[in-house]
Amino acid sequence: MFNELDNLKARLDALRPLPPALLRNLHDDLVLRWTYHSNAIEGNTLTLKETRVVLEGITVGGKLLREHFEAINHRDAILFVEALVQEAEPLSEWQIRNIHQLVLRNIDDAHAGSYRSINVIIAGAVHRPIDATLVPAAMADLLAWHQRATKELHPVERAARLHADFVKIHPFVDGNGRTARLLMNLELLKAGFPAVVLPIEQRLRYYEVLDLAHTSGDYHPFLALIADCLTQSFQVYWQALGVSG
Repeated sequence: MFNELDNLKARLDALRPLPPALLRNLHDDLVLRWTYHSNAIEGNTLTLKETRVVLEGITVGGKLLREHFEAINHRDAILFVEALVQEAEPLSEWQIRNIHQLVLRNIDDAHAGSYRSINVIIAGAVHRPIDATLVPAAMADLLAWHQRATKELHPVERAARLHADFVKIHPFVDGNGRTARLLMNLELLKAGFPAVVLPIEQRLRYYEVLDLAHTSGDYHPFLALIADCLTQSFQVYWQALGVSG
């Protein structure tokens, strides 16, 4: 699995630098698709075209104000993640809190960027997140694991495991899924891979393999899902460049 992804990355790297105009188009497409699908997974009812309109600064009639903020906030969180990639600093709680703060800005400012002080459940999941009092220690442990994993795991596995284990802790009252996907892509982009867009069409599979990882410790189905989506991310480049995939 990882050898094939490395081969795809090497192939893309060999084609760089890409034309600036193409990079801009690819970036605009990525921001739109990533924002639409990540929000749709969490129940946002904006369509892909409506999301594009909202990101252009236009209000869509009949849609909740929260849904507008979710689109704008997610776009801004992506831009923040890309700035973090350029800084190339180790993952920190400050980064995580700031990503989450952007996700919930103007939606739930009281909890944005703050670890939860109440217990929560994940609707439809077998796994039950840890007690709120254990969250700070669990997040510290997650970052310590991540530092070790930088030397021990393939970048794609490390990014996917970070996503899964972050959601398992569920450190915030709301916005955990979007934050987890932003964190995963932060790690992928830092390693030179394209960002993963988890499509709304895969939501059921996504939830099932995450819950399996949380309850049994079997991460393989989740890793396979992420690898499939990452392969599709490369396919976007092949299509844009007019080469066979």
